[in-house]
This record gives sequence, structure tokens and C-alpha cells, in this order.
Amino acid sequence: MDLTTTYMGMRLKNPLVPSSSPLMRNRDDLRRMQDAGAGAVVLHSLFEEQILHDSHMLDSYLTHSTDSFSEALSYLPEASAYQIGPKAYLEHVSWAKRVLAIPVIASLNGVSTGGWIEYARQIEEAGADGLELNIYYMPTDLSLTGNEVEQIYLDVLKDVKTAVSIPVAMKLNPYFSAMANMANRLAEAGADGLALFNRFYQPDLDPESLEVVPNLVLSNSHELRLPLRWIAILYGRVQADLALTTGVHTVEDVVKGLMAGAKITMMASELLQNGIGRINELLVGLETWLIEHEYESVSQMQGSLSQINCAEPAAFERANYMRVLNSYKPESV
Repeated sequence: MDLTTTYMGMRLKNPLVPSSSPLMRNRDDLRRMQDAGAGAVVLHSLFEEQILHDSHMLDSYLTHSTDSFSEALSYLPEASAYQIGPKAYLEHVSWAKRVLAIPVIASLNGVSTGGWIEYARQIEEAGADGLELNIYYMPTDLSLTGNEVEQIYLDVLKDVKTAVSIPVAMKLNPYFSAMANMANRLAEAGADGLALFNRFYQPDLDPESLEVVPNLVLSNSHELRLPLRWIAILYGRVQADLALTTGVHTVEDVVKGLMAGAKITMMASELLQNGIGRINELLVGLETWLIEHEYESVSQMQGSLSQINCAEPAAFERANYMRVLNSYKPESV
């Protein structure tokens, strides 16, 4: 069975890719991921706050107006709390590339172009095969328009693309008002890949201590539906490889992602919950599924249920919304 796929010009032995998570900090865990059969790895992120820590600077978009609300000051962790700084991160990338035989994709997380440019270059020099830009940005400024927010993403991408020659992916959130248009603009601006979707971790409130507290909830398979729908819509329409990166837990999740049009299916929560050995279990299950359904390769199934290849393309749009509502039948009491 041919499980190979390509992502951002890289040939991968299979489409199962562990995504950015705390597991990526541990060298033994990275070795175990390779041994379990991972097609590639996306390292944990180097945060903009880490890059700017020495000068105690943050981009104005990130800090604007936060001092007006004393409770909000604890929303972001102190930069000193991060476990790995820029120098150590670059050494980690270099080590991973020397030791691992699978593609190593680094990750930058922030919002401004600032220090990203120089560190993008250094990440490339450290040997990374690719770079994922994770723009984790909540536009809370009342004066900031949707066009300005979109331009932030485009500017970051363009600046990084001019600084490096390795492929660059954009990890996106699903909250753009015109998702299809934004995806296409990013592809036209040079994005080699689009990873759908980033999960914004929503803080909780403690009414007793009057504090904003972190609240991390791992994903489940139900969260697959949103990125699945958009990958199916975008497949064949944008000139960038698509990666599914939310809600992948089972063999069926992987199959759905590939049929929608994803080149790779990425996972973090499943590995955090059930161990790195799940990679091998999913690979065995994927191969069994392909054999049972008489497929010869992963590429044969990729995009087979995308919107452009679907017998009912309207199922991805408003028609499906109406059909779902009409299909609900409440149980009799």
C-alpha cells in the first residue's frame, strides 16, 4: 500500500504528522514519534514574546489598551515563564534535523513581523525543512477593521517569505468573515500550505478570586467538522497544500480529512491523551481501511469528497444547513 503524500514540496512516507505540542520539547519523544511511523513533525512554537523578552517589547497590536483593565494583565504569561528561549530553540531545531530522518517543520507564534524575520532566517540555517507561522491574534481593538486584521496576516507572510527559501505554512483560525477569499489571498501571497484550524484557548473566570484563569481543553473528533468542511471547499481552488489540524483522533478522522482534500492530517490531543504509540495504531488502521475499500494509495483518495468532486456540492453550503435542521426529530417524552 502506497501511503506517501506530499506537503509543501516535501515527500512524506505517510500523512500522519504530530503537530506542535509540549511533546515536541522532549528529544526522546521526537525519536519515539519517528519510530512509531510519523511522516513528519511540527515542533513546538518559538513565541514572539520569547524573541522580544530581552528588550521587554511587544508589538502595539498585542499590548494596546491592556493596561486599562487590571485583570487582563494576567491573561498572558510572563515571558520568563516560557521553558525554552530563542537560542535553545534553534539548537533544538538543529538537533532534530541531525537526528531525525523525517522532515522537521519549525513553528513561530506571534503577531508582528519584528523579530520573526531574523529568527525565520536562523531557523532555516538551523536546518528546518519548513516553517509554520501560527498567528495567534485576538483583535480586541475597537478601532481595528477586518481589512486591517487581514493585512496583518498578509504582511507577516510576505515578510517571512522574502527572508527564507524553505516552504512556509500559515496556521489559520476560522473566524475570518470571508474565509475562502482570505485563504486564496494567502496562497497568492506565497503560502505553501494552509493548516486549518488553530484553536483559540478561551480563558475562564474565577468569581471567587476575581481572576482570569487558563482553561485548556483538548480536542475531540467532533471538532473535525469545521476544518473538514473548509478543506473540502478550498481543495483544488487555492494554490496551497491543505493540512487538517483539529480533531484528528481516529482512523476514520484521518480518512475523512484525506477525502476532503488534506495532504496531511495533524494531531496533538490524541497523542497527549493516549500516547505516541497511537501513530502506529492509526497507520495500521489506515492501511487496513484502504485495503478493505480497494484503494491502492493515499493519493487516490485525496480530494475524492471535496466540493469540486462531490456529486452534491451544495451539501457544503446553505442547502446542507437547511437539510440538517429539517432532519432533526425530537424524541417523544
